[in-house]
Amino acid sequence: MTRTECPYRLDPSGAHIQREAATLRARGHATRVLLPGDIPAWSVTDLGLIRRLLARPDISKDAYRHWPAYVEGRIPEGWPLRIWVDARNALSAYGAEHARLRTPLTRAFTARRVRALAPRIETLTHALLDDMEAAAAADGSGDADTVDLRALLAWRLPLLVVNALLGVPEDMHDDFRDTFDTTFATNLGEDEVRQAGERAFGLAQELVRRKRLTPADDVTSTLVRAHDEGTLTERELVDSLLLLIGAGHETTVNLLDTAAVNLLSHPDQLAAAVSGRVGWDQVVEESLRHQAPIATILMRFPVEDVHDEETGLTFARGDALAINFASAGRDGGVHGADADTFDVTRGTSRKHVAFGHGVHYCLGAELARLEGRIALPALFTRFPDLALALPPEELRPLPSFISNGHQSVPVRLGGGRG
Repeated sequence: MTRTECPYRLDPSGAHIQREAATLRARGHATRVLLPGDIPAWSVTDLGLIRRLLARPDISKDAYRHWPAYVEGRIPEGWPLRIWVDARNALSAYGAEHARLRTPLTRAFTARRVRALAPRIETLTHALLDDMEAAAAADGSGDADTVDLRALLAWRLPLLVVNALLGVPEDMHDDFRDTFDTTFATNLGEDEVRQAGERAFGLAQELVRRKRLTPADDVTSTLVRAHDEGTLTERELVDSLLLLIGAGHETTVNLLDTAAVNLLSHPDQLAAAVSGRVGWDQVVEESLRHQAPIATILMRFPVEDVHDEETGLTFARGDALAINFASAGRDGGVHGADADTFDVTRGTSRKHVAFGHGVHYCLGAELARLEGRIALPALFTRFPDLALALPPEELRPLPSFISNGHQSVPVRLGGGRG
């Protein structure tokens, strides 16, 4: 990397996430960028460097303690990405505080609890596939047999699963869905971001209020008890719920979305999966590698100057680091010259960081994988003639450089039913 080169200004619209990732990767293992609002940061793109940094105990996620620009008031109150550093939950904590805030959340995602969800996920999946078929039959638009796979399956299944874990009442489902659509957008103005944050916070407070009135055997009730016992503050309680609902949902939505698009765009690979020649677990891992559901995650901060011997790069104390998972999945040094190609037979598919690495590894990773392993074969078994209604290059990306998916995925169900 040329250290004197101008910072690269990230595209807030997220119009070409992989093209931008390739450009950043070509500038070095990490390169200077400007976030919306001209906030300077590093974009870390190299898989090995990402693993090393995220494993270090002197890399923090706590802006309140370790980002001088934030502590000194140089980050505007209306900065559209403040929600990613303002939160007081496990995602943005460091050291002992991180351990304290993460501990009550781990109970939601124990291996036993995740495995126990499998029958529920299967039931929900088949009900949603029924809904897709009914929606196609009822479509009066003249585009017969066409439905939005993202809206009817990829969006709804993870929402129903995480809401079941948290005990979210059914009448609140749509409000949470609509609110988190906005939270991950990176092209919004100050007022839109502020309103979205207020809506999300208000919904979480309402959920807490209801659970105090009628506690149950769910994660929200567990967190409310932790608050009442003095383990969590009210702000930490609410922000922890927002973390579980938002991050726990978005990753799986984009996994199902992009996996389906890739399989429909590569019929030979879809045939290999459907026939059993390639396992669905391998399909899920290659999908996560090829299209990381969270493209870039904000932010990390060196607690002191950090020098990486392998790359020769030094990150100064308090530098903002944006971790580019989308780039890491296409690292040619790990995945070869064809790293941009979707290949379910790839031997290095599992060498990705789509769920992070180190102490902040995503708690819901195994749940997301389970939903993929259940929903994808059910979809293609039920609709063996499923096809994209648009060429894949015409699908519109989400307006975000954080969340990596499509605004909609129109598909034709086809005449046959499995």
